[in-house]
Amino acid sequence: MTYLDQRYLSESAWKPNLFQGKVVFVTGGAGSICRVQTEAMVLLGANAAIVGRNQQKTDDAAKDIQSLRKDAKVVSLPNVDVRDVKQLASAVAKTVQELGRIDFVIAGAAGNFLADFNHLSSNAFKSVIDIDLLGSFNTVKACFGELRKNKGAIIFVSATLHYYGVPFQIHVGAAKAGVDALSNALAVELGPLGIRSNCIAPGPIDDTEGMSRLARGGKERIIQKVPLQRMGTKQDIADATVYLFSPASSYVTGDVLVVDGGSWQVSQSAASHDYPVTLKKYFDAPKGGKL
Repeated sequence: MTYLDQRYLSESAWKPNLFQGKVVFVTGGAGSICRVQTEAMVLLGANAAIVGRNQQKTDDAAKDIQSLRKDAKVVSLPNVDVRDVKQLASAVAKTVQELGRIDFVIAGAAGNFLADFNHLSSNAFKSVIDIDLLGSFNTVKACFGELRKNKGAIIFVSATLHYYGVPFQIHVGAAKAGVDALSNALAVELGPLGIRSNCIAPGPIDDTEGMSRLARGGKERIIQKVPLQRMGTKQDIADATVYLFSPASSYVTGDVLVVDGGSWQVSQSAASHDYPVTLKKYFDAPKGGKL
């Protein structure tokens, strides 16, 4: 079952067939946020290829997304580890073989879990860095030939965790800071080739795995700290995606589009309430100091 449906075409600000003839390549495309990004692109005329680790989940997502538009083509690319650039290169080759081209890339594959520094092992830290940061680099590396040929655009799914100190998210914050730096450098290096590179940094987005882990104080407590006084939706991220891939943003590159209702401006974190007491408990807990 998809998150978006045909109402998106009549109720959103975007015109139908905006991306007709275009192809989007999405890592993490079977996940919560990236899946809805893909749904919006397909509803607006694009074909898509979604990369995932789990065969059944990726196949099911591709089938559901393809059903959104009568003539849509959505290629499932399961069993692909973004940490392996050769696997991604094979996925790109299959995409081009079946869909003919790649115009847009969404690098959204990510790993996350809650862990305080005292109980976060070096291997666990490295795993998140490898998936989020190295995986993002590998994705663009594998797609570069197509992006250059078609003067394409890249969106990295980042976060606001590194804008201030967020406990239990050291690994993810470090990785996403690297993703922002990667995007900025690519915007400068690839700009002369006509390739644009930007980030979307979601804030508290409802009905996502990340939010379910971070919202330990409950949604109402989070909403109280959001200037716009509501949780974000996956459609909010999808609309930001459409904007950054559309001609409306043709002079926008090297930017980070924060979609968080103003949350980071007030330096509030879903994970940070009562953190001094909570952190002391974790540091006093046994089996800490993992290497």
